[in-house]
Amino acid sequence: MKPTDIAKRISDQYPNAVTESLPEDKHPRIHTTAQHWRDLAQFMRDDADLAFDWLSCISAVDYVADNKLCAVYELYAMKHGHWFAVKVYTDRDNPAIPSVMDLWSAADWHEREAYDMMGIKFEGHADLRRILLPEDWEGYPLRKDYKFPRQYHGIPGTTELDWQQKPDYPI
Repeated sequence: MKPTDIAKRISDQYPNAVTESLPEDKHPRIHTTAQHWRDLAQFMRDDADLAFDWLSCISAVDYVADNKLCAVYELYAMKHGHWFAVKVYTDRDNPAIPSVMDLWSAADWHEREAYDMMGIKFEGHADLRRILLPEDWEGYPLRKDYKFPRQYHGIPGTTELDWQQKPDYPI
């Protein structure tokens, strides 16, 4: 199927769930909300004409000016050879998106990374905890307004280090 056919099939099935449709963009996709994501995901995986059986990536995006976070799901159908993406938007102040790790096992670590770096809670995830940072890390480092700590348990942060004044450090 062409991206326009994929977008139409999804919009026909879930007309109120698609907030924007961009199938002719360089990155063909639809946009939806967290409220509708779980039903859309199940449909996109199980529908014979779509058959998106591989989740290749989830990326998280911070739209700080709009007070939104977004998870971008890159999907591929092995049987049909077509790619398509879905952007799922959620509120930045209380970000939550339903987990799809039971639909695509690759979502397990991808959702954990998006939680760890951006603070998106994936509701229903079997083991949602930090994957890259220690459990006691404060904040979400990939958010645009994140303030990097000057130190962590006595270890200095590298963002404030003045190499000119620390000649004993290798350059």
